Amino acid sequence: MIKQLSSRIVYENKWMKVREDEVEFADGTKGIYGVVDKPDGALIIPKLSHDQYVLIRIHRYTTGKSAWEFPCGCVEDVQMKPEEIARRELQEETGYLAERMTILASLYSSDGYASQMMHAFLAEHLTSGQPKPDSGELGIEIKTFSSEEIERMIMDGNITDAQSVAAWGVLRIRERNHA
Repeated sequence: MIKQLSSRIVYENKWMKVREDEVEFADGTKGIYGVVDKPDGALIIPKLSHDQYVLIRIHRYTTGKSAWEFPCGCVEDVQMKPEEIARRELQEETGYLAERMTILASLYSSDGYASQMMHAFLAEHLTSGQPKPDSGELGIEIKTFSSEEIERMIMDGNITDAQSVAAWGVLRIRERNHA
């Protein structure tokens, strides 16, 4: 077990806090952990039909690249429920509204350094609408893909977002177990 001795916030904005914790390990040695605290978020796998899913291609400042992924995001309002976040992000990024949202899994996005939990949903019975991207999401490309295409894109390195890959894996396991 690791014991926290002290904690201080070293950086903060409306989306995250970065803190440095002084800790003591089980053997008595001391160390430091850098922790990113972010509000929980939601990732959505939008299913248009039997084998057609919606992905977005978005430029990520942190990697300097554009890549395909499932819609996702978090909000500053920690009072929002995961399904509310999922519905909001789906509409913002794709324009779609979902009649049915099914929780697939709740996964830590990077539990080695971050506290954020990402809740993955399957969105079904979609109605199209107009996307409402925020300023950091302008220029999103929206496209549908089959399961085979998605899995080929994962294996070819064209889908590199770990949360998207994990959520897709959970969906495929769920489908296999319910077939």
